[in-house]
Amino acid sequence: MSTTGPEHDYKQKLAAGRFEIQICGACGKHVFYPRVICPHCGADKLDWVAAVGAGVVYSSTVVRRKPEAGGDYNVALVDLAEGPRMMSRVVGIEPTGVKIGMKVKARIAQGDPAKGEAPIVEFTPD
Repeated sequence: MSTTGPEHDYKQKLAAGRFEIQICGACGKHVFYPRVICPHCGADKLDWVAAVGAGVVYSSTVVRRKPEAGGDYNVALVDLAEGPRMMSRVVGIEPTGVKIGMKVKARIAQGDPAKGEAPIVEFTPD
């Protein structure tokens, strides 16, 4: 794992309990996944801002697992209020209950460092 760069910065912010995304100082568009160059205009003027945390499910699928392997879970694409789309999961609801157009709210799941799990952004129904 790299110890420098925007991905490292993003993960450090999550570990500190902050969900932040980038915004371009040139074109004003928000960016996710963290980058060095704005994918919209090519500028290198990306700054960090706190994400509102609101989103809408764009797509969702259920990954099937045996109960002893942790059971089923969903993988969702969520459109953030700021514009970018991110892949995550929706928790606090049955995996089959996640629907396109559902409003969701972000939260940070810290993970278990003993298992090598890093903090991630996941969503709950709003």
